Amino acid sequence: MTDLCDLPARELRRRIGARRLSPVELLESCIARIEAVDGILNAIPIRAFDQARAAAGRAERQVRAGEPLGPLHGLPVGIKDLNRTAGIRTTFGSPIYADTVPAGDDDFVARLKAAGSIVAGKTNTTEFGAGSNTTNAVFGPTRNPFDTALTSGGSSGGSAVAVATGMLPLCTGNDTGGSLRVPAGFCGVTSIRPSQGVVPYERRQFPFTPFSVQGPMARTVDDLILLFSVMAQPRGIDPLSFAVDHAELTREVDPSTLKVAVSPDLGFAPAGQRVRAAFAEKLAVFADAFAVCGEDAPDLASAPRVNWILRGVEYVGRHRRHYEEHRALLGPLVVHNYEEGLKVTVDDVIWAKTEQGALHRRVEAFFDRWDVLICPVASVPPFPVEQLYPESVDGEAQETYVRWAGLTNGLSVAGTPVVTLPCGRDGGGLPFGIQVVGRRGSDTRLLTVAAAIERLLAADPRTARPLPDLAALVSTVRRP
Repeated sequence: MTDLCDLPARELRRRIGARRLSPVELLESCIARIEAVDGILNAIPIRAFDQARAAAGRAERQVRAGEPLGPLHGLPVGIKDLNRTAGIRTTFGSPIYADTVPAGDDDFVARLKAAGSIVAGKTNTTEFGAGSNTTNAVFGPTRNPFDTALTSGGSSGGSAVAVATGMLPLCTGNDTGGSLRVPAGFCGVTSIRPSQGVVPYERRQFPFTPFSVQGPMARTVDDLILLFSVMAQPRGIDPLSFAVDHAELTREVDPSTLKVAVSPDLGFAPAGQRVRAAFAEKLAVFADAFAVCGEDAPDLASAPRVNWILRGVEYVGRHRRHYEEHRALLGPLVVHNYEEGLKVTVDDVIWAKTEQGALHRRVEAFFDRWDVLICPVASVPPFPVEQLYPESVDGEAQETYVRWAGLTNGLSVAGTPVVTLPCGRDGGGLPFGIQVVGRRGSDTRLLTVAAAIERLLAADPRTARPLPDLAALVSTVRRP
């Protein structure tokens, strides 16, 4: 099953600009795919097809009139249901906001529209972004397109599934402790968690100390760059906002010039044997392409405690009113985060903020020796969709619900940009993802390095991007 909606976003945009593809035709291809497979997957529970069709009609008339076209002109996109969209329902995955329809867009959503994109719908999320299994009390779970009994990851699982199955060429997400990276890894697509401030955002509770960042998701790094280039524009609404070198995005990197560190566990994080085995097998395929490749990692041993303290404080700040006024409507993970945050002391915060600074300096020193670091995305493969999170890794109990995700949230604490790449399948036949990590602020350089690594991976079937069986999904949806 190969249709217009399966083509790369960059190619679709070229065809639209050359008048070889109508935005209306493209949108209808995406809608047809959504209607064919999303009945079982539940990636896009909020659909804005009427608004999108009107926007596609306007986009087509602009092409015919020879008007200037934006970089995303005519491309359908999905917006994660944690971001406000004018005239389109926005629930944050919570019954508290189940019927909310905002009057305006979040800033970056408005910029995507100004660049010509067409919002086709809202992608599913966890409740307020809490957790790594995309499910909530409003819409239920988003299932993995490679095995619908398993999770898509979270909290940007709807976006990952929509992109992986060709429902939409581009989607957005956000990432606090792995919410872009885990779904991308579990569903065989690519994403970037940008450095804090690269994608400006106006709705953080504590804008000077952000964990959560907004970012793009796509099927290839080239498409990721297309969406990133629009999202990554400095804006005064965010006090940490800064400009990146967009010219860097056009340069090509020779992988034989790179010094690459690799680690199966970052020296501290849980990593199951199935993940370790897959990581070693994949590295054996492409590691010789680099100038230097050696096992190493920065000292991130303190990251889990720093993460637990500072995320707890953020949850108290963000959810006090929800907890005090709507406690019965909140799910267990939001409640747990909030109540753990109430236990945090001033001394805890002082230690955590001080240690985060020290950790940052250790990571900076690490990247004086290495160009990038490569590690797995997750400690375990996709787990059953009924499970909120893995309570153990290879039989070892995890003391907190975020501990199993140390491979991602440890890097969040460090503040580094991270690109997730699909890297074939693991021993169980499920998508396997790797993280490519760079120095803070090196986002554009990191994307070009990731593109070079992606080319290496695509050249070998053992590491090429896996594709879900769309025909099987369609037959599942149609089955009485």
